[in-house]
Amino acid sequence: MTVYSPPAGSVGILGTGSYLPGEPVGNDTVAARAGVTAEWIERKTGIVERHYAADHEAASDLAAEAAVRALDDAGVRARDVGWIVVATSTPDHPQPATAALVQHRIGAAGAMAFDVNAVCAGFATALHTGARLLAVPEADGGRRCALVVGAEVYSRILDRADRRTAPLFGDGAGAVVLGPVAPGRGLLGTGMGSYGHLHGLIGVEAGGSRLPASEKTLLRG
Repeated sequence: MTVYSPPAGSVGILGTGSYLPGEPVGNDTVAARAGVTAEWIERKTGIVERHYAADHEAASDLAAEAAVRALDDAGVRARDVGWIVVATSTPDHPQPATAALVQHRIGAAGAMAFDVNAVCAGFATALHTGARLLAVPEADGGRRCALVVGAEVYSRILDRADRRTAPLFGDGAGAVVLGPVAPGRGLLGTGMGSYGHLHGLIGVEAGGSRLPASEKTLLRG
């Protein structure tokens, strides 16, 4: 377990932003494809609707929209951002990093940009990382803000007929701007850890270097 306790009030959230694409997709639509009822989905998950990205939208598009809104809320200029950390398990491409595309889209030239893939724990991991980076003065290049974004486009990889997963996932992005805050405010601390021996419980098996995507893997779902 990695525990981080910044100096009191040193780093905090200056602004937030979010973006949901398209129109809401209700449980009736999802239920018809998954062979269940809308009532079953709500009873099992508490979810009543989700959003799906348009065909032309990828993770970086959603992330950039949320990022711009967070910067506006914080009153921070893109050129004052020193770090961009994007948490995503559905990136635009295997490479380059989705964060690099966001950096270009929002005009944050010079900011260090990289992705974090910790799936469900992605945003918390990215927030922890961004706070740690800002706590090291010599590492910020004189820019005292970090942009942390979580963005997913799970509609592209969902099996719409799988009632175990199809109702759970949608698309969207959320962002925060981290920076200096007054004493008595800010992040109190974070603790992060992993249980790698449980890696087989859930995942997307194909598409990586162990089992590259192919016609065969697509047919097998």
